[in-house]
Amino acid sequence: MLINISPVISPDLLYALASMGHGDEIVLADAFYPGSTMSSRCIRADGVKVPDLLDGILRLMNPDDFVKDPVTMMSPVPGDSADPNIEKKYREIIDKYWPDTPPINFIDRFEFYERAKKAYAVVVSGETVKYGCVIIKKGVIPVNI
Repeated sequence: MLINISPVISPDLLYALASMGHGDEIVLADAFYPGSTMSSRCIRADGVKVPDLLDGILRLMNPDDFVKDPVTMMSPVPGDSADPNIEKKYREIIDKYWPDTPPINFIDRFEFYERAKKAYAVVVSGETVKYGCVIIKKGVIPVNI
């Protein structure tokens, strides 16, 4: 164990976060997401919920502040809906560490999948809520840290 690193951050995930460069993206996906199909770098976090991963990750890296939409979620498909508490919970975690981050961006399912294919890594969590996947674009570490 390391000091001040959340226990939900596995060695593989820590390595991926440290290896990512500015502008690289990481996908925090739900348990149903086809991570191995959609990414050559799929990291398993079975049993871990996305809010816990998001909290562990955002204490280690900041979202990109050079882009309009550094945090993106999947929009519900037409005729379906997402629990609004999901976005609210993610926003609370983002604001805890990086309150100047712009509002969460939403894109449709297939655009999300295409973007996820290009991500640096996909973390398949134990999350079971619908539309709980999120993409985070890594920023440059602020100089005042």
